[in-house]
Parts: sequence; C-alpha cells; structure tokens
Amino acid sequence: MSSPTPPILHLPRPYQAVLFDMDGTLLDSRAVVDRVWRHWAASHGHDSAPIMAVSHGRRTIDTVRAFAIPGADVEEESRKVEAMEIADVEGIVAIAGAKELISRLPSDRWALVTSAGRELALRRLAAAGLPVPSVMVTAEMVAYGKPDPEGYQKAARLLGTTPDQCLVFEDAPAGIEAGRRAGCDVVAITAARPHPFEPGCPEVLDYTRVQFALV
Repeated sequence: MSSPTPPILHLPRPYQAVLFDMDGTLLDSRAVVDRVWRHWAASHGHDSAPIMAVSHGRRTIDTVRAFAIPGADVEEESRKVEAMEIADVEGIVAIAGAKELISRLPSDRWALVTSAGRELALRRLAAAGLPVPSVMVTAEMVAYGKPDPEGYQKAARLLGTTPDQCLVFEDAPAGIEAGRRAGCDVVAITAARPHPFEPGCPEVLDYTRVQFALV
C-alpha cells in the first residue's frame, strides 16, 4: 500500500519577502554534518550524541563553546570544524522544490539567513545547485546566533521591509525560535529533519507542498 500524499499547505496572507535558513531547509547536508561533528567529537574524547542533539541550526562557534575542551582555543577549534565542513560536500542535495521556488522569487524579495559562515554557505549552495541570493546573513554578520532573532531582523531590514511582513522557512528548533522571536511567520520544513520535535508552527514536507503569495 502506498503512503498517502502529504497535504499542501496554503498560507492565508501575502508577504513582502521570504527568508530561508540553509542547512535542512534549502538543502540537505545531514551526511556532512554528521561526519564532521563525529570526527571532531572523537578527536577530543567527546560522545558525539549530545553534540549532534544541539548543533543543528546553530553557529559552529556556539556549539564548540558549549562543549569546550578545558584550555582549548574556542575560535581555533571552530575554524577547524568549519574547514572540515567546507572541504566535504559529498551527499549535499537541494530540498525538493527549493530551486524551482527560488527561481520564481524576485531577487530583491528573498534572503538567506544561515548559521554557517559565508564561505561555507557559498560552497554548499554550489554543491546543491542553488543560486546565491543578493542578501545573505551569515554567521560572521551577527553578534548572536540563532535562537537569537538578530539574523532574521537584519535580513528583513536589508530587504527594505519589517519582520512581520516576512515568511521564514526553517527546520531546526533554534531557527524556528529565532524567526518567531523576530516577529516573522514561520513554516517548518521536515524533509531533512534529523530528529523529531514539535515545531509549534505550521510544517510541510518540502517546497512542492506549500503555496503562498507575495505583495
């Protein structure tokens, strides 16, 4: 027996702009993230499970700081992890419908808000065959990472609008909280979700199952 087709999510009001998270939202990088963090954890005698449970959707430096090795240079350790991530793009693919949706959006009406650094974001977008937006808010552009709302607030401002007029697509608890705290409407993408959780917002499998309008 075939599985039922997931329903289409129709969003009731139009938006001025769309803000996307990257990992797990526009593209699936779970294989890379798993390999890199397991390697880093093993190299420092950590159990990788607690790291994997909280790293998703957060800046590398915030995760490294949370599991800091006594006496270690947090910024240097963060750079090591990011270098491994930049070097490894095997298995990265776009979420279904992401490329088609982006191609229909005016370039000045959408932005990327990611916990990745700019170099890593560019590398992963290229690996997934996705375009580079004119507005990108990356890890080094904010003082506080998700779940802080700073990234989404900044992206809305750069697009010439306000957060309450923006639709956010996210996948992780930290990002969903950031979008909601910024004042945006948030939709959770579930296609590449590594762990089940209750998002507290509408959710949809991928971009083939959602409909909304811009004004």
